[in-house]
Amino acid sequence: MQDETIAVSYGRGHLAVRMPEGAEPTVIRKQPLPKLADPKAAVVAALENPIAAAPLSQLVRGRNSACILICDITRPVPNHLFLRPMIETMLAGGIPRENISVLVATGLHRPNLGEELAELVGDRWVLETVRVENHYARNEEDHIDLGFTPTRHTPVKLDKLFVEADLRIATGLVEPHFMAGWSGGRKVIAPGVAHHETIRTFHSARFMEDPLAVQCNLIGNPLHEEQLEIVKLLGEVYALNTVLDEERDLVCVTFGEIIASHAAAVDFVSDATRIGLPRKYGTVVTSSAGYPLDKTYYQTIKGMVTPLDILEPGGTLIMVSECSEGFGSHEFREAQARLVQLGPERFLATLTAKSLAEIDEWQTEMQLKPMRVGQIELYTTGLAGADRDLTGVTMIGDLTDAIAQSIQRSGDRQVAVIPEGPYVIPQFSA
Repeated sequence: MQDETIAVSYGRGHLAVRMPEGAEPTVIRKQPLPKLADPKAAVVAALENPIAAAPLSQLVRGRNSACILICDITRPVPNHLFLRPMIETMLAGGIPRENISVLVATGLHRPNLGEELAELVGDRWVLETVRVENHYARNEEDHIDLGFTPTRHTPVKLDKLFVEADLRIATGLVEPHFMAGWSGGRKVIAPGVAHHETIRTFHSARFMEDPLAVQCNLIGNPLHEEQLEIVKLLGEVYALNTVLDEERDLVCVTFGEIIASHAAAVDFVSDATRIGLPRKYGTVVTSSAGYPLDKTYYQTIKGMVTPLDILEPGGTLIMVSECSEGFGSHEFREAQARLVQLGPERFLATLTAKSLAEIDEWQTEMQLKPMRVGQIELYTTGLAGADRDLTGVTMIGDLTDAIAQSIQRSGDRQVAVIPEGPYVIPQFSA
């Protein structure tokens, strides 16, 4: 058999993964979706033909202020396509320029500053025309207390720049999310611009360990239900949601009332993202979807969780992730150190009694899920020294050799390869 090479997302490009002799790879991709011929025109059409709302040109009338939420640098949202037409519509409708703000929904991530902020916004005109700020979840004075959700009593504190705006619009990318079901819409508000207590409640074990808090599921998902309750407490909110294909080109854009417009984008992408497979695999090779999601090991864990449905128990999950920015926050590093020191079971036992998770330890908790199923191996060029030990997984330097060894251990020559990582959800459907 001739060697086969498969390009897998890695950093800003691809990594050529060469299959060992005798391997029988199955490449798993999203179903192709037709690209929009004129993305900018599609955005304008969405703003003027909204879902369960008036057109933006009508919504802006009589408003004195507006706040637009955008995702942070970890999401490849095409902000350059929609921020300017939205802001121009607001200006034309009479909202003073100084009262229009763009707020980066960082959650508990670090702020996006300087050239990174310029890359994120994607349009110098926006930066020069309106106020662009980062959300800081730890700043007490930046938040307004809206009380508690009625069902699970989650404390609701949100960024006052957004809460106090006359016109509130969240924007984002709809893609599978390994806990909230789908990203975008309501998720850009909470955790996006929420206070650290709200975020840490979401990240506590009672949510993380719930069997319905998984990718592509909104029915009975406690995180999704809490996010909907937070939207109701907030009141009138709108959203613009985008869907991208594997080349990061726009294939869908929806605008309107936040819950309805998000649901429409989920309906559009759901069937194309979930790929049914008739078997499980002893070897699964996947990525962290490349830049910007594979900037840190912290984000890499998402790619470990999404393919678990097709990993044979005791099999090997091989991750490729550049980790160009290194490990992640110091809080995440501390959580990983506790995992390595205590082991998975004792580490989990330290979490279950907490109503508030420590900052970023929830991602370590998510790593326990693939560790329960099989062996995790990681190929990366961005981690060095002690950081490699703190991953708690097996580091590899030769992908072809690692695949060959996994095949030998499992006796299964079939290898699943997922080039786009967590943006594709393989499901065992025998």
